[in-house]
Amino acid sequence: MSGTARPRHLLRNPMSKIAALPMVVTATVIFIGCSLWTVVHSFTKSKLLPKLDFVGLDQYDRLWSTSRWVASVENLAVYGILALVLSMVLGFVFAALLDQKIRFEGAFRTIILYPYALSFIVTGLVWQWILNPDFGLQGIVRGMGWESFSFDPLNNPQLVIVALLMAGMWQGTGLVTVIMLAGLRGVDEDIWKASRVDGIPAWKTYLVVVIPILRPVFVTAVVIVGAGIVKLYDLVVALTNGGPGISSEVPAKYVYDYMFANQNLGQGFAASTMMLLAVLVIVIPWALLEFGGKRRG
Repeated sequence: MSGTARPRHLLRNPMSKIAALPMVVTATVIFIGCSLWTVVHSFTKSKLLPKLDFVGLDQYDRLWSTSRWVASVENLAVYGILALVLSMVLGFVFAALLDQKIRFEGAFRTIILYPYALSFIVTGLVWQWILNPDFGLQGIVRGMGWESFSFDPLNNPQLVIVALLMAGMWQGTGLVTVIMLAGLRGVDEDIWKASRVDGIPAWKTYLVVVIPILRPVFVTAVVIVGAGIVKLYDLVVALTNGGPGISSEVPAKYVYDYMFANQNLGQGFAASTMMLLAVLVIVIPWALLEFGGKRRG
């Protein structure tokens, strides 16, 4: 029976499968095909043009012996961990506040989500003005009489990641808030009624009951934010351009510079392959948790 049921299942809704065929072909050829093409050429010594002149792992050896690449990975790791934690915490807190059926909720949702509609280039330029030492935050505070105030993260190698975090959180937290709010609106109202009857504090209900229920929502938000962190590029270019020095360098900028500015495709392909592996490290566990758990259920 199972052998005959499967062909019938495949023939069900044939028009929908035909309509999805262009998307499947596009995903297979462009995404998977181009990814494999990049991986293969990362083992070559391609310069201005790609060529199949294999050199083994030489490009990867050179990559991990380059201080600029190592610094870019370290910078992304620091930024990524802080951005992931802060966006999840702030997004959930904002969503919990909006879930209290406050007045003008629609206006607050719009205000919180509006920065996400802007490009990272615009966000970088805006925060470049805000953090400018002459007419930005430092200049405003000093103009109010506090002459000793100093806050110039864009020119401080130890604080430049803080500047990136401020800009990144300003733009990205709204998306996480909306995702969390959608999840909170799906929580059964009887849970809150039971907790109020039993006298359980709201914070404890969130911590013990609501957050475990929202695990799929958290996982989805982590995957979306994590993928965005790995490919971080335009915000860095607009805000710091990797400076001061290489203190805000990131892998995506390294790839772009080596492939187009330095005309070293082999090195750029190797770096982009490492970025692909980083994305797979995020996506594969998510797929196993989500689809594997549903299949077992």
